[in-house]
Amino acid sequence: MATSLSSDNQGIGGQPRGLTTLFFTELWERFSYYGMRAILILYIVAPASDGGLGLSTKSAAAIYGTYTMWVYLLALPGGFIADRWLGARRAVILGGVIIAAGHCTIALVAVFTRTELFFAGLAFITLGTGLLKPSISAMVGELYSEGDERRDAGFSLFFMGINIGAAFAPIVCGFLAQHPVFKDVLTSFGLNPAHSWHWGFGAAGVGMLVGLAQFLAAQDRFRNIGECKTVVPAMPQQNLFQPLPPEQWQRVGVIMILFVFTVMFGIVSEQAGSSMNLFADRLTRTSIFGWEFPSSWFQSVIPIYVILLAPLLSRLWMRLGDRQPSSPAKFALSLLFVGLAFGVMIAASLASRHGEVSPLWLLTAFFLQEIGAVLLNPTGLSVVTKLAPAHLVGIMMGVWFLASAVASRIAGHLAGFFDETNTDFLAQYFGVLSGVMLLTALVLALLTPMIRRMMGGVR
Repeated sequence: MATSLSSDNQGIGGQPRGLTTLFFTELWERFSYYGMRAILILYIVAPASDGGLGLSTKSAAAIYGTYTMWVYLLALPGGFIADRWLGARRAVILGGVIIAAGHCTIALVAVFTRTELFFAGLAFITLGTGLLKPSISAMVGELYSEGDERRDAGFSLFFMGINIGAAFAPIVCGFLAQHPVFKDVLTSFGLNPAHSWHWGFGAAGVGMLVGLAQFLAAQDRFRNIGECKTVVPAMPQQNLFQPLPPEQWQRVGVIMILFVFTVMFGIVSEQAGSSMNLFADRLTRTSIFGWEFPSSWFQSVIPIYVILLAPLLSRLWMRLGDRQPSSPAKFALSLLFVGLAFGVMIAASLASRHGEVSPLWLLTAFFLQEIGAVLLNPTGLSVVTKLAPAHLVGIMMGVWFLASAVASRIAGHLAGFFDETNTDFLAQYFGVLSGVMLLTALVLALLTPMIRRMMGGVR
């Protein structure tokens, strides 16, 4: 059993020192992921003359949805491998190396002009993320002893690190991929400006290498943290879940219930990188006071809101202590805010009948959506580490990310129906998503008392 570091308060915000290192590791990993995600669907639909793949919106959305699905789907076997053989710490290191290799492989498309490298790079990124993502979250949970009131606040800070990386990634990668200024720089050096997309992909890989380097430099903070805890059984057919007592089965049941609502949340929130990204590119004015900016920069607004909101909620949860809303109540509130966000998108779609709409529509929708994200995402990570049996945290974290995998694939399919020429349909499209979220929020609110009883005193 790992020794708890919860008595250590020398890290950011009075948290354990290990949280600081994990904060920056995840920051750079998310820089690599969101920098690439911000330009991914735009690169796929861009015509070949502009350096893109020139595919249809439907095909691009399918590729985008499949990719994001596998990013999260592979977290399940990744968590299993970490629990059984590698340990979370080694899984983070190996995953980071594979992710960096994936981004660099995509960047090489500009050199060898082979689209096979693009899909190979996507495959590498999904494999690496499957190892790293559940493992680093499990390591955060290990920093706290049972009952440590800092846990939810710690995950909120960790979630803020995710969003700092996600905030400046689209600015950097979007500038390299889309901005005329950088294209002119390439031209001045005798390079093909149509290859600017791949400079954006390459920058994402550099970010992952930076995160990996600082993680390796701080290994002294993880003594007995992130080690493999499961002894491989002598009988291969032994069921790892078999010895769980009834109360632990109930807690696993809570994870599964919240899993369903996380899928519903993800189907709608994942529209940010697909249909809402296309809405920004094709139907939104990308200028402020005459200053033009790449459409991919809208993707930075999402995490910037989180950076502003996460510390406020983290402080609120710490101040409220055991009086803070329960985990399922936070989930219900998150669904409510996402429903309201897509209500704004209904109005934005109708406004686009008259031409490109003001950026304020998207800014408002993203703000409401990210209130929901700040309520749900860190709470979800925290609740898994609180409710999952100690020797199955990595596996259960993988199961948790499976919700995002399912949601991403469905979200990608739905985004394939995006059609900027039919604004009435877009209003209906966003309206259905809004209505489903509001109804789901109501259902979860009604189920909250039952779920709390199943949690057995865990909030």
